Amino acid sequence: MKVTVSVKKPDASPLGISTEYIKLQDAMKLADLVPSGGQAKVLIQEGRVLVNGEVCTMRGKKLYPGDRFSFEGSTFRVTNHS
Repeated sequence: MKVTVSVKKPDASPLGISTEYIKLQDAMKLADLVPSGGQAKVLIQEGRVLVNGEVCTMRGKKLYPGDRFSFEGSTFRVTNHS
């Protein structure tokens, strides 16, 4: 009998904010996924970013605690920063 053990990666890294919401392009910058908000806006408009599992092309999309966003295999969950 063969047994395989694998380590499960967390499905999303927490990204703490101290405001009510954060714009998607700002969240991408905060998560170090992009060097600038301008680059984030282009990637969002190209449909390369997922929000809550769906493609999002809204540049000013507001993310609230509990929302998730993904880009190139990295997923983050917006949380309240205590």
